[in-house]
Amino acid sequence: MAFTVEPGECLLVVGPSGSGKSTLALALGGLVPHEVAGEWQGRLLVDGADVRRPGTPGAAVVGLLFQDPERQLVMERAGDDVAFGLENRAWPIDAMRERVPVALTSVGLAGFERRRAIRLSGGERQRLALAGVLAPRPGLLVLDEPTANLDPDGARAVFERVAAVRERRSATVVIVAHDAAPAWALADRVLALDTDGTPIDAGAPAAVLARSRARLSAAGIWLPDDRPAARHGMGEATADGGKPVATASDVTFGYERERPFLHADIDVAAGERLALVGPNGSGKSTLGKLLVGLLRPTSGSIRLRGADPAALPAGDLARRAGYVFQEPERQFLASTVADEVRLGLRTDELSDVDDLMDRLGLPLGVFGGRSPYLLSGGEQRRLSVATQLTRSPALLVLDEPTFGQDRRGHEALLGIVGDRVAAGSAVVAATHDERFVAGFADRVVRLPLAASGGRA
Repeated sequence: MAFTVEPGECLLVVGPSGSGKSTLALALGGLVPHEVAGEWQGRLLVDGADVRRPGTPGAAVVGLLFQDPERQLVMERAGDDVAFGLENRAWPIDAMRERVPVALTSVGLAGFERRRAIRLSGGERQRLALAGVLAPRPGLLVLDEPTANLDPDGARAVFERVAAVRERRSATVVIVAHDAAPAWALADRVLALDTDGTPIDAGAPAAVLARSRARLSAAGIWLPDDRPAARHGMGEATADGGKPVATASDVTFGYERERPFLHADIDVAAGERLALVGPNGSGKSTLGKLLVGLLRPTSGSIRLRGADPAALPAGDLARRAGYVFQEPERQFLASTVADEVRLGLRTDELSDVDDLMDRLGLPLGVFGGRSPYLLSGGEQRRLSVATQLTRSPALLVLDEPTFGQDRRGHEALLGIVGDRVAAGSAVVAATHDERFVAGFADRVVRLPLAASGGRA
């Protein structure tokens, strides 16, 4: 590939899952090839310096937001995490004290200085990572899926912030994104990559669309004028459809018992597709974990097919419920994709694995011997979903299932989830993806922030 970004411009990088978008972001940040091994050809200049040479400016010039914010949060408290990058750049103490709250406020985390990062929601952690990247005012801002875990208001705020940077031309901006619609309007240039990482097209956004719309669509790239799909048909549910699979009765939960932030009364029926939506920090992931026994409620009761899921033996629980974490790497246990997706399966369950992986765009003939940890973010997400779908649990909880997905991955997930529902499983998805909600849900439950006093 070959491209040039002038100072103050905004480049949007799009492409299907696994096309190398995040690798390009890491290279712009100087982590490839110094920290991430691989074969290198060609030349990449950042601020006039070849990134392959030791001692290039790197982090002093570039602010890099990783696709997975967990990888760049290093301190216990939110304010300390933002200050960490400033301290490494030798900012004076007084300047750091002034800058940290400004950076947190700019991403919607005003007053979070003393909050523990481990207690933040996935979207709040993404905002915190972004605050740390923005705080030093880098000359090159590289954002890898900056809004993937954010609620709609948070996503709009991020792009408003990027728009302000672009308007002032105070930094050069590179945005890597699957859902390109909000970023397309900000871009001066678009670089579109194909499945194998080769460029489909590069140039002004309107020109790229005019020349290459058909090729972009064929590659599974979301286009700025794509509309949400109609709800995916799910066929006929099994005979016990409609009976409660999981129930949360007068449930409260708080990491500090005296300060519960979640209040829930909810039934989930067999054959139901339920979307949990709401702002970052409203408890969507927490409610999902309560339903499958990964957390115990502070008060109230949870029942999963009549039993307390938190008290069930692990083997019994795995047959009743599956949970896909927001961060896929948290649940990988094996060294290869094939071993990961087959882990713990009975002989009679193995027959469907190959077909499932084909449908998810991870054929075992190609991906089976690869490490789960070396897949792209979108490929990791689909693998994490596959590990739970193979068991056909009565209740399947998906936390941000479309994170990092191109259009083909998105459509494959909708189709497979529809099949599981038709077989009688209940599926609960905690998501900010309005397109996925439109194609998935037959019921939507909106969780408010605790400060609003609402209930689920």
